[in-house]
Amino acid sequence: MLRISNTVELADGEIELHPIRAQGAGGQNVNKVASAIHLRFDIQDSSLPPFYKERLLALTDQRITQEGVVIIKAQRFRTQEHNREDALARLRELIREAVKQQKTRKPTKPTRSAKRKRVDAKTRKGKTKHLRGKVTP
Repeated sequence: MLRISNTVELADGEIELHPIRAQGAGGQNVNKVASAIHLRFDIQDSSLPPFYKERLLALTDQRITQEGVVIIKAQRFRTQEHNREDALARLRELIREAVKQQKTRKPTKPTRSAKRKRVDAKTRKGKTKHLRGKVTP
């Protein structure tokens, strides 16, 4: 079971984990051992609440395909067990971030003194530029 929050859990059968060979440098070990993990999670067929599904599908994340499948490739560590834990942790974090409520922006206005300072600075800058003109004899 993958615990997302106090009330939401994912069964192990909903997450497909496939061992694959890792890419990149690593010598003999990387060529012989399938230590990387390829995680697939179908959002539509999952037991997540509808609110979670909507938020996940609305994300513009390159790890989520057009069909609504999350694909995570974990190959950061040398052992398959560590990579499995890493992939599950990344899936958990993706779901948590998708559900997190964004703070609404409160529009503010500049203060009167800030407006005055801005205009004074513009005036000073304009005078400086005006003095750069040609000198008449």
